[in-house]
Amino acid sequence: MVLLAVLRLGEGAHALAILDELDRRAGRAVSRGALYKTLGRMEDKGWLAWNVDETEVPERGGIPRRRFRVTTEGLGVTRAADEAFSRLREGLEDRLGEAAG
Repeated sequence: MVLLAVLRLGEGAHALAILDELDRRAGRAVSRGALYKTLGRMEDKGWLAWNVDETEVPERGGIPRRRFRVTTEGLGVTRAADEAFSRLREGLEDRLGEAAG
C-alpha cells in the first residue's frame, strides 16, 4: 500500500502526504514511526528512492522534506503483487459479493 500511495502522489510524495493518502484511501491510520521504518526498509530493498526538496521547507522545524519515488525495481514488485492478488481473487466474485452485502 505504501508503494501505491507513493505512485499515486507522484511529485508530492513526502511522509505526511503518504500518511494522509493511506488514511484517506486505504482507511489505515499509520504512525509516523511505522511509516518511516517501512520507508527505510523499502529503500534498503531498492524499491524506493528519495531526494531532499530544498524549495519547500516547513516553517516548524525548518527541515527540508524528503520526496519519495518508486524505483523501477519497486514498480516491478508492485506489479507482481497486484498480479498475485488478482490470481488469488479469481473465482471468488460470488463469495466476495456475499461478504460485502
